Amino acid sequence: MSDIVIRVEGRVGRLTLNRPEALNALSYEMVRAIEDALDRWREDPAVRLVLIDGAGERAFSAGGDIRQIYRTGRQGDFFFARRFWADEYRLNARIARYPKPYVALTHGLVMGGGVGVSVHGSHRVVCESSRIAMPECAIGLVPDVGGSALLAEAPGHLGEFLGLTGHRMGPGDAIRAGFADHFVPAARWRALVADLQETADADIVDRHAEPPPAAELASVQPAIDEVFAAPDLATLAARLEVSDWGMQILKGLVGFSPLAMAVTLELIRTARREPGLEAALAREYRAVWRAISDGDLLEGIRAQVIDKDRAPQWRHALDGVRREEVEAMLAPLGADELDIARGPG
Repeated sequence: MSDIVIRVEGRVGRLTLNRPEALNALSYEMVRAIEDALDRWREDPAVRLVLIDGAGERAFSAGGDIRQIYRTGRQGDFFFARRFWADEYRLNARIARYPKPYVALTHGLVMGGGVGVSVHGSHRVVCESSRIAMPECAIGLVPDVGGSALLAEAPGHLGEFLGLTGHRMGPGDAIRAGFADHFVPAARWRALVADLQETADADIVDRHAEPPPAAELASVQPAIDEVFAAPDLATLAARLEVSDWGMQILKGLVGFSPLAMAVTLELIRTARREPGLEAALAREYRAVWRAISDGDLLEGIRAQVIDKDRAPQWRHALDGVRREEVEAMLAPLGADELDIARGPG
C-alpha cells in the first residue's frame, strides 16, 4: 500500500498521507510525491483545488521520518538529511504560493513536517482532536518548515513559549496562534469534502465552520509574555524558577536541548524583525544543516526515539550556551545555502 494516496476526485486534487502506523510521518519519498502532484495539477484545468488529509484516527502527521535521518546520520551520511530538508522546505514555500486553493484537514497530532504541509495552505481546518505543536527542541532540532515565521506572528511572546516547550495546541489555541483558520467538527468533514469535490469552491469551508473552542493559553498570556520576553535562555530559565507556574514549565525544558532552544529564540526574534516565509526557511536550513553534524540532533533522536531512555547527553547546560555559539549555528552556508527558487514554482 502506498504511503500517500494521490488522486483526482471531482475537480479536486486529493492527497492523503497514508502511514497511520507511523502517525503519517513524512518520508523523503512522500515529500517528493506531494511536490510532483502539485506540479502536475498547477496547470491542469480539471483540478481547481487541492485537498490534503491524513489516514487513521491518531494523526494528520506527527512530523518527518526522523528514523531515516538517524540511520543515515549515524553512518556519517549527512547529505541525506540535508537533501531531505532542502526539498521539504522548497515544498513548504511552494504550498504557500500555490496558485490554487490548498485546503488542509488536520486532525489528531500535527507536528513538524505535518505542520509544513498544512499550515502554509490557503485554508487550514482543525477539529476537536487537533493537537498542533512544534516539539523539535526535544530532539535537538529547531522549529523548522517555516515554523519560526509562524511563531514570530503569534500574539505577544506566545511564539517563544510554543517553540521552546513544544506545547500541543488544541483547536482554539491553534487558531489564535495563527496555525489554523477554521474549526469544523469532525462529524462534518465528510459533508465538507463532498461539497468541495462538487463545487471546488474553497469558500465553502466557511459555511461548515463553527466558532472554535476557547483558546486555553489566552488566560496565561501575561505570564508567558513576562517570562518569554527574556533576552536569552539563561535569563528565561531564571525567570521560570521564581513561580509555581514557571517551575512546571522549567521541568520540561530541562530535558530539551539548550543549544536548540537558544537557536530557536534567535530564529523567532529574527523572523519578527525580518518577516517572510522564504527568509525564515533559509535561516532554519542553516540551523538544521549544522544540527546533524555539530549540534544535538542525533543524540536527541537516540534518547527520545531509538533507545527511548529519555536521558540525552546534551552539549550544554541550560545556562551554558554562549551567544557566539548561537551565531555560529546560524551563519551563512556559502555554496550550501538553501536555494528556494530551484525547480518550478
